[in-house]
Amino acid sequence: MLRLYHVIIGVALLILVPLGFKVTGSGSSKNSDSPTVVQTSPTTTSSPNGNNIWKNLAQKTPSPKDWQVAPCDGNAPLLCISANGERVGTVEMLIYPLEKQPNFQKMLTQVGIDPSQKIDYQNPQYQTQLLSALNAWVNEYYAGLEKDRQGSYGDRITFSSYPSQQVQVGKLPGLRYGFVGLKRQGGVQEQHLGYVTFDGKALYVMATAFDPASQTSKFDKIENLAVFEPYLDAIAFNLRLPSSI
Repeated sequence: MLRLYHVIIGVALLILVPLGFKVTGSGSSKNSDSPTVVQTSPTTTSSPNGNNIWKNLAQKTPSPKDWQVAPCDGNAPLLCISANGERVGTVEMLIYPLEKQPNFQKMLTQVGIDPSQKIDYQNPQYQTQLLSALNAWVNEYYAGLEKDRQGSYGDRITFSSYPSQQVQVGKLPGLRYGFVGLKRQGGVQEQHLGYVTFDGKALYVMATAFDPASQTSKFDKIENLAVFEPYLDAIAFNLRLPSSI
């Protein structure tokens, strides 16, 4: 249903944008950029033993027929997606330690979560509060990126963000979010998809995109991203999170 919803939005925008329809929305950063709420810390990109973090977090990695999904070689936090033995895209896992995220600490406090206390993942009240904090994180992320895109593209690209959708990331509540950037003359400039959750110690962000300007965490062809997109929810659902499990 979510996939169909995105398709409907994309088709509608492709029809309306050339006619001068102005969409008020916000974008997503290039994957090499950090979200606005991440002020100071580098991302944790590998597990303590120096391996690709996906080797610790990935469990079931479903894929289309004749496609393969596995952690990429090396310690970069990338999941490699291949079709018939040829790489077609990657999915990135970014980890932001809470102690270096003062903005998100404030967001937690504002919804009634004490960042210094151990949390009960199964408490419905906590889950509701956490989703509110994650929504604030996504909104602030978008606000900074909208400004970034206006500076980069001006009126040449029209951006529309997808409404956040509640999803399960491992055993944790999380959000799926994303946006599309459409060329005024027609066609897709970029499309980004992300998942975010919090395990009491760090924010986990799983992200991929179609974006020629991105260096990593992307699909080179939007058609391949469209084929793989329905499998992202299942990969997020099967992550080994919280990290203590």
